[in-house]
Amino acid sequence: MNAIEFILAGMLAAATPFLLAALGELVAERAGVLNLGVEGLMAFGAVLGFIVVYQGGGHLLGFVAAGLGSAVLSLLFAFVTLGFRANQVAAGLAIGILGQGLSALFGKTYESLTIRGLPKLALPGLSELPVVGGLFAQDIVVWISLAATLALWAIFAYTKLGLIVRAVGENPKAAHAIGYSVISVRVLAITFGGAMAGFAGAYASVVYTPLWADGMIAGRGWIAIALVVFGTWLTGRIFLGACLFGAVSLMGLAAQATGLDVPSQLLSSLPYLVTIIVLGIISADRRLLKLNGVASLGEPFER
Repeated sequence: MNAIEFILAGMLAAATPFLLAALGELVAERAGVLNLGVEGLMAFGAVLGFIVVYQGGGHLLGFVAAGLGSAVLSLLFAFVTLGFRANQVAAGLAIGILGQGLSALFGKTYESLTIRGLPKLALPGLSELPVVGGLFAQDIVVWISLAATLALWAIFAYTKLGLIVRAVGENPKAAHAIGYSVISVRVLAITFGGAMAGFAGAYASVVYTPLWADGMIAGRGWIAIALVVFGTWLTGRIFLGACLFGAVSLMGLAAQATGLDVPSQLLSSLPYLVTIIVLGIISADRRLLKLNGVASLGEPFER
């Protein structure tokens, strides 16, 4: 397997933690809430999922535990920001630190332990194609994440629910005036975002790299937040961005496998360098950001 085949085969799996967390953050931001605690929510979900699977609960129960745990932790963020109208940036950072601290505490006795991952489900015929065949042999969570991306795109584009969420984010006072509960919508959006971050963390610890190590999320939550801006709050672009970062994260391994004489520290920093460069390019086009941005993002709602 050459470097290109290696990157294509692993790109979707590497992109899945970014994609799941970014989709959750997209819903929260579309509702007008900026949650910077995604990194901590992912770490908390990762440790809960790993503990449940390691104790024999199975992968499904591990994902459920991870989603519920991170959703509950995100409700603390909702309580502070929506109930007391606290600054969303400060509250999100605090929740992120809390999540990482809890993950280190709960995972202390499981450090460096391993579990069994999930088998790959190959699409007959397509998975046997030369070069690109690896794209069509993925575990079930990858396929579910692709379906979730399509579902979320359809919800925002064609359903009343998507319109309500967008209305709450764009003009919460107008949404309240016509009878929608802004606080309820935002609480549900935050909870959904927390659950998706938990799923993303669980995928990282029980499927993609089936072991537990403190700090294993390694900035994926921050990249997921950046992906929402990278995709200009559009589901399709977020998916493409996740694939890009997934491929970039594998380039270091591919370079090492081919014997390229490049410092490993530089290779491991590639996803973060790409994040900075891409955000810089996108931020220069203020017209694009203004066109798709959320008008009331980060602003507290007052009746």
